Amino acid sequence: MPRDRDLDLPFASRLAAAEDWLDFAIEAWQEGHWTPQDTERRVLADLVAATNPLHGGSLPPHTGDSLYVRIGRITNWAGALRLAARAGGWELFPVTGRDPAALTRPAGMADLLSAVYALAEQGEKWQKSLLAAAGTVDRDRGRSLTQAVEDRHPGLERELAAAECFFNGPGSLDDLPLFLS
Repeated sequence: MPRDRDLDLPFASRLAAAEDWLDFAIEAWQEGHWTPQDTERRVLADLVAATNPLHGGSLPPHTGDSLYVRIGRITNWAGALRLAARAGGWELFPVTGRDPAALTRPAGMADLLSAVYALAEQGEKWQKSLLAAAGTVDRDRGRSLTQAVEDRHPGLERELAAAECFFNGPGSLDDLPLFLS
């Protein structure tokens, strides 16, 4: 599994790597370079079901929802991906800063899961900031939780919206079963 030190990577790098590696894995699947096994198909179906965002069909960003809910949706992916990797015997690895085109083998399930994990892990970083900020809101009267989190993590709203677009909505992981059919 990627280590906690990877949590310090910049969001933009994580997002770019997640998109690149996910596209690479989907392309390998669609072009027949990676022939998925039944286990891989079932794991992906279960992963999509386990991470249902329950957003009522609204498109991201989900600004009408609380930060707890928005960040929780992304954090849930991290745990579900770790379980999926363990279930299938795949090892997650850091993809940020690595070019998928440099692989000397076809992409596979570990690559796809690691791609998504690069961004899901960011949700865990945000959740830690959210919990730390929640402890200061009562002491800092007049500041909302959103303001307290933004103080700790400038640019959170923009990054969170981009992550929501990666995980939910048209052309996102919501469509993973369609990409891979």
